[in-house]
Amino acid sequence: MTARRSIATNSSEPAPAPGKSRNEWRTVSMVLPYLWEYRGRVLLALIFLVTAKIANVGVPLVMKEIVDALDPRQAVLVLPLMLLAAYGVLRLSNTLFAELRDIVFVRVAQHAIRRIALTVFRHLHSLSLRFHLDRQTGGMTRDIERGTRGIGTLMNYMLFSIIPVILEFGLVAAVLLSKFDWRFAAITFVAVAVYIGFTFSVSEWRISLRRQANELDSRATTRAIDSLLNYETVKYFNNEEFEARRYDENLQSYEGAAVKNEMSLGMLNIGQSCIIAIAVTLLMMLAAQGVVDKTLTLGDLVLINGLLIQLYIPLNFLGMVYREIKQALTDMERMFNLLTQNREIEDKPGARAPEGVSATVRFEGVDFSYDPKRQILHGVSFEIPAGAKVAVVGHSGSGKSTLARLLYRFYDVGGGRIAINGVDIRDLKQTGLRGAIGIVPQDTVLFNDSIYYNIQYGRPDATHEEVIAAAQAAHIHDFVLKLPDGYETRVGERGLKLSGGEKQRVAIARAILKNPRIMIFDEATSALDSATEQAIQTELTRIAEGRTTLVIAHRLSTIMDAGQILVMDGGRIIERGSHRELLERGGAYAEMWALQQQEEGGAVATAVG
Repeated sequence: MTARRSIATNSSEPAPAPGKSRNEWRTVSMVLPYLWEYRGRVLLALIFLVTAKIANVGVPLVMKEIVDALDPRQAVLVLPLMLLAAYGVLRLSNTLFAELRDIVFVRVAQHAIRRIALTVFRHLHSLSLRFHLDRQTGGMTRDIERGTRGIGTLMNYMLFSIIPVILEFGLVAAVLLSKFDWRFAAITFVAVAVYIGFTFSVSEWRISLRRQANELDSRATTRAIDSLLNYETVKYFNNEEFEARRYDENLQSYEGAAVKNEMSLGMLNIGQSCIIAIAVTLLMMLAAQGVVDKTLTLGDLVLINGLLIQLYIPLNFLGMVYREIKQALTDMERMFNLLTQNREIEDKPGARAPEGVSATVRFEGVDFSYDPKRQILHGVSFEIPAGAKVAVVGHSGSGKSTLARLLYRFYDVGGGRIAINGVDIRDLKQTGLRGAIGIVPQDTVLFNDSIYYNIQYGRPDATHEEVIAAAQAAHIHDFVLKLPDGYETRVGERGLKLSGGEKQRVAIARAILKNPRIMIFDEATSALDSATEQAIQTELTRIAEGRTTLVIAHRLSTIMDAGQILVMDGGRIIERGSHRELLERGGAYAEMWALQQQEEGGAVATAVG
């Protein structure tokens, strides 16, 4: 039986060079704690395994006795019923204990897969926004997918392929040494050694080919996912064929690597078969000569043949098992590498939750840059008193949305500090900090689930009545009731089945449901028409009452009632004051106001105080 033909895909990260030293086996130690939790089951599975192998080796031994008992030269006149019954029991025992082994061990494997996958998932959510912005989602999900699958592969092959082969080889060797002369054991040992050496050396070469094929496959997959996620952009520019050509270029490269991989598998199978065939032929010749010389019986010939078949059948899978174990270790290493990614943002020892029912937010000389070569914020200082509203305006790229990301502590400031009620947010627990803040972002991304689910996501333990009330407050309830499936209507990937305004209202409902102490409106009405904006603006004003509110705005008409308006340019606050004060000053804010009034054709009255 030849090794299974398969090419597994791999992650988007570049595979290690063939000669590069890799510490794949260290991943085994990371799995052992999960196995230790079920050590009783593991021990019982190993007992069943040993019992099955003893029964398996016992089959040819009993068969020898049956053949010898039925040999007319032995003058046995009765049918060896006890031996035949023993043969049947051993056959049944081999299968029975092998299945019992799997039944006992399956919970161990699945529990370990579940626990490790959950650990990685939680760790990924604990990493910074910078990590996720720099990461290719398609490649990362494939890392996790293959890593968890690799855990099951490693456990099954290590425990139920490698250990059984070693055990069975030891039992066969013991039988050969005890019942036959040294030549039988010598040929078997040499053949097994040559077989294993050949298999491992060729498999190492094949693994390098496979890595290359996996990398090329990942590139093709990444290209396909990226293209499909940007489906509308592809259509906008009529670039379907361009995308298809780029995808096909990757597929062509993968095709060549896959062909080499399959050819190397054929070479491996041919070499393995040759070694086995030569060894079996030599052993059978020795056994046949022994029968002719009457030093061995026909039963001995049957015994040798049976032992060799039982030994070489699992050896036939050795190349595949070795390759799969190596690949599983590689896949697991890629997944566990995600766990080695340092959290850029971590809670300090002794971090506490924000205190008080209200919150005063203060930015004190905050400097920040996403890239050391380009600073975004320069010494930004302002305060939002508890229950007050502060608005930030400015041209695109002035650093407005960065303020929200820093307040959420997606990043840590480069200089200065951000404090809530006088406490640096770096001294607060992230869960408590983010639990105290609600946001309606400019770019609302929804889960591919129902409208009800996406609203309830603001507070998963909210009652049905609370979800409906939040939808009504966001002026989306009537729209939802008109849909054929109502609140169970699915919004599609990233909410693409809803319009920009509809998504924005779902986001507003979600923030209302969370009921936080601090609210951030990041261009919260930017996707709404003027009529809807006016209606929702009233609700946003009501929501903001009693809450510390940061409003990042483009339409100046939405922030006229703010206690203080900050005007940003180039990462600096260049003006601050009330709507009236800034207009009277005749600076940048007044220019922006005049320009918007001109663009809107006087649709919004220029009311002053």
